[in-house]
Amino acid sequence: MSEAERPPVLRTAGLGLRIGAVPIVDDVSLAVREGEFLVVIGPNGAGKTTLFNLLSGLTPATSGSVTFAGRDVTRAAPYQRARLGLGRTFQTSSIFAGLSTRENARIAAQAHLGGSADVLRSASAARVPLERAEAALETVGLAHRAEVPAGALSHGEKRKLDLALVLCTEPRVVLLDEPTAGMAVEDIPELVAVIQRIHRDGHATVLMVEHRMDLVMGLADRMAVMHHGTLLAVDTPDRIVANETVQSAYLGDPL
Repeated sequence: MSEAERPPVLRTAGLGLRIGAVPIVDDVSLAVREGEFLVVIGPNGAGKTTLFNLLSGLTPATSGSVTFAGRDVTRAAPYQRARLGLGRTFQTSSIFAGLSTRENARIAAQAHLGGSADVLRSASAARVPLERAEAALETVGLAHRAEVPAGALSHGEKRKLDLALVLCTEPRVVLLDEPTAGMAVEDIPELVAVIQRIHRDGHATVLMVEHRMDLVMGLADRMAVMHHGTLLAVDTPDRIVANETVQSAYLGDPL
């Protein structure tokens, strides 16, 4: 099956958010194919993060719908979407600084599995989240830092831990909200390689918010351009760059 023939795993129809009379995201209809890498670009204020909030359920939509894995999840809570396989990172890390890197990942895995914190739980029940945590840390390149308190990790390592926490939920679709935000330039290629590995080896569909065109040109199968809360264009990277409407809207603006 060619990429264009793959069924959509995530779809929005007329998705919107209004605060009072002000449209924050307006009439966004987007179909994300199973297994693709789609990058959402646009300058600050374009509505990228708000779109992710609507997709993940963090912010309730005021119009339109979200369908994930064939199910209408428009009114589903974030944890319900996560249970179905929708994982997400945020622009800032959310970790337990005083716990080890391994324990952060184990807690994420156990929470997703619905495990109890009861000390009398069976050894096998305790082993599953630990094995999943260790596998996730291996994937992101943090296995050698498993015993280090998460708060002592470098900024780049914390971003990797964010990815590991999402992997612990075994996501079908991963939403990455500016995963390289605040990172030193020299650390970015390694994180990008991890993201590519998650997409390729983990067979996950990836949606990534980014504003740097130079970073995403080699990553994306398609790019979705947000402009003042609307979806301006969705196409391959080369066609997006050559799109006159995109050029007119963004010429001179750093993407």
